[in-house]
Amino acid sequence: MKVCIIGQGYIGLPTAALFARNHCEVVGVDVNEKIIDNLNNGIIHIEEPGISDIIKKALELNVYKASLTPEKADAFIITVPTPYIVENYSCDLSYVISGCESIIPFLEKGNVVIIESTIAPMSTDDVIKPIFEKAGFTIGKDLYLAHCPERVLPGKIIDELIHNDRIIGGITPECSKKASEVYGQFVEGELMLTEAKTAELSKCMENTFRDVNIALANELAKICAEIGVNALDVIKMANKHPRVNLHSPGPGVGGHCLAIDPYFIYAKAPETAKIIKLARDTNNSMPGFVCENVRKIISEGKIAVLGVSYKGNTGDDRESPAYEIIANLEKDYEIAIHDPHIENPNFVSFKDAVDNAKLILILCDHNEFKHLDYDSIDENTIIFDTKNIIEKVPDKIKLYNYGNLYEI
Repeated sequence: MKVCIIGQGYIGLPTAALFARNHCEVVGVDVNEKIIDNLNNGIIHIEEPGISDIIKKALELNVYKASLTPEKADAFIITVPTPYIVENYSCDLSYVISGCESIIPFLEKGNVVIIESTIAPMSTDDVIKPIFEKAGFTIGKDLYLAHCPERVLPGKIIDELIHNDRIIGGITPECSKKASEVYGQFVEGELMLTEAKTAELSKCMENTFRDVNIALANELAKICAEIGVNALDVIKMANKHPRVNLHSPGPGVGGHCLAIDPYFIYAKAPETAKIIKLARDTNNSMPGFVCENVRKIISEGKIAVLGVSYKGNTGDDRESPAYEIIANLEKDYEIAIHDPHIENPNFVSFKDAVDNAKLILILCDHNEFKHLDYDSIDENTIIFDTKNIIEKVPDKIKLYNYGNLYEI
């Protein structure tokens, strides 16, 4: 089987790697010429365990190549970004539409086209299907179209792409069947066949569920800071209940899923999806909440920001709330940023970041930050741990987290 994958980012590249490892011929397409050149030389641009070795081996075996343009294939998979439109929170399908149009000259009867990008409900039926019909294809008879959303955890993408159950949402039952045969090349989890619109809404609701539950924890943290209760103790005690699982509060929600996908549902039914929108507003308010408390802790001086990735132990900083926090604080403070997982010429070493810092602000739960080198930290330095990952500090250091903000 030959597979052409449009987009070689956090989802497209791992997906390409797994098809190539399972004896498929793979063409990975991206619009970024530098990424294409690097991939063809075995240089991987995302931090994700296992991918580099697979791609290098695939290049040696000539079963993978990166390209700026698509090629004829048996299956085409679209894995491009889908941001939301700020004005009305709707799903911006422009990259998906462009990806679909780019493969039309290479399509042949019998091909399978799969949209992996997260999209709003009814997008496949109402927007994507007409693109291929206009090109002369009959969906379900000579072209098989499906929406098959990914559901993976950064840092474990390869393992989860293989073992997680997969939703296969075809425009017709035959489309679902054909798409399932494509993923059957490497997926060991259950292939769940359904309609495209059900697959679309299922994916959006998976991330909305998590976003709403994080918002509940963040709202609790705000309440506790206001009334003088330890939020972390409340969560610990409440979670002793066998059917309760409160999440941990944090500095906000990032990533290309949780911070965006709930809006796709809200935009479809804004008068009804009130809880979804309120959860988004709550999580979006957390960077401001962090900055408000920073200003209570210190009024001037240097702040060492530890971590800008939205998720611990990855270099993924998409939609990271850290950047909003930094932009807010750098108006009034000297900011030094350290993140061991992200290459940025403006970031500094841990030692340079904490040197003469009045406040250390932890915004990401990298393992490196859970046990800091306190010998490098000046006496009377204050730590504000917004990820609640530090359990104990030396007596010379004051620690604030979401358990004791009321003490500020």
